[in-house]
Amino acid sequence: MAKILTPDICVIGAGSGGLSVAAAAARFGVPVVLVEKGPMGGDCLNFGCVPSKALIAAAKAAEHQRHASAFGIADVVPDIDFAGVSRHVRETIEAIAPNDSVERFTGLGVQVIQGEARFKDERAVVVDAHEGMYEIRARRFVVATGSSPFIPEIAGLEETGYLTNETIFELTVLPPRLVVIGGGPVGMELAQAYRRLGAEVTVLEAASVLAGEDPELAAVVLGALRREGVTVHEKARVVGVERKAENSLQVRAETERGSLSIEGTHLLIAAGRSPNVDDLDLAKAGIAFDRNGIKVSRTLRTTNRRVYAIGDVAGGPQFTHRANYHAGLVLRALLFRLPARENRPIVPRVTYTEPELAHVGLTEEEAGKIYGSVRVVKWPYAENDRARTDREAEGFIKLIAGRRGRILGVSIVGASAGEMIGFWGLALSKRMNVRDIAGHVAPYPTMGEIGKRAALAYFADATRSGWVRRLIRLLKTFG
Repeated sequence: MAKILTPDICVIGAGSGGLSVAAAAARFGVPVVLVEKGPMGGDCLNFGCVPSKALIAAAKAAEHQRHASAFGIADVVPDIDFAGVSRHVRETIEAIAPNDSVERFTGLGVQVIQGEARFKDERAVVVDAHEGMYEIRARRFVVATGSSPFIPEIAGLEETGYLTNETIFELTVLPPRLVVIGGGPVGMELAQAYRRLGAEVTVLEAASVLAGEDPELAAVVLGALRREGVTVHEKARVVGVERKAENSLQVRAETERGSLSIEGTHLLIAAGRSPNVDDLDLAKAGIAFDRNGIKVSRTLRTTNRRVYAIGDVAGGPQFTHRANYHAGLVLRALLFRLPARENRPIVPRVTYTEPELAHVGLTEEEAGKIYGSVRVVKWPYAENDRARTDREAEGFIKLIAGRRGRILGVSIVGASAGEMIGFWGLALSKRMNVRDIAGHVAPYPTMGEIGKRAALAYFADATRSGWVRRLIRLLKTFG
């Protein structure tokens, strides 16, 4: 006999978005049940953002040792203890994990059930938990089950074996020759990191690397990785893999120039992600979905008015910060009955290679299709004093402006791009224009000055305008 629970809110999934909804609702005294079948913290803490950025930080430290002579310090060939790197990754996860733990959320007043949830009907969810069965009849449900690595159909893949972001961080020995299938953000980040830690790395991408980004900026990242020794094959469709020996595998691909064969020791699949919808019995609840995820309105409500979906499972861009954004929108609706609609263009994205690539709003191509005529202004890192002092002069900012200088989108490729893009997300959310940016005071010397310089460059034509010069001469006559 299942135990019946009747909370106000039931959250399915204890990743970033689900945890945010559960914690905030509980703080307001709302009865909440949180269901999670895997580790608390979801993909971001255990397999994604946290371990990958910890690995990238270690790789960056190694790479900077190799090039210290630019600052008058002897270059050093780093002595890499990969087991120590793996320990750093685990310790980072362990340091953050208490924030997402069962104990913390129980202390907040959330009832945490560890088990697999599925919909019984339009009004109830059943959970097969460790301690028995539950039936949860909540006023509202929030599905926040995230996504999992997409595994393409490749001949021999299952027999050969492969790594994903859910397993690669378990390695305690450096993979000598790593083959990466997929040239998106995850594939490129990990390719650079493992190359810097001493592995030979080859990336195979069926289309173009970082295909969702502005090609002009993506080319800067691609060039940097190739200079560091990462081999990248674009328009390379993988057709088969084969295990040659215990520590040897072969990957076959078709390219525009013919067949390609790559030898490696380890294979990483980084070909995108799929929403976690298969085990939820969504049809029983009248919730529409497809291979892209659960179908939601701009208010994140599903076809079942009792159920919301947030984060990766709701389709669209797959970012932890987007899941958190969704959580805030849903909480407004659940707790305060306030209208809240997703404004997707204000959600930034960052690829954490070196140089970093960050974007928010519309790209130049997207803006041109929607608005027709737009202004594009760039400013290079090479003209930034802080970039020169830090020897980080590669890269630029691209600012897309519409009618009357309204900011439509911003892309940055270069050092600290991810740290700077939040400023531009705020600018877009507040519908600012380039005049607003040109008028703000940026501290000197900082990388962030490139944004103000780009905004000032927008007005460069005015300095050459005949009528503006005549106006200045006229005003001079008044003393």
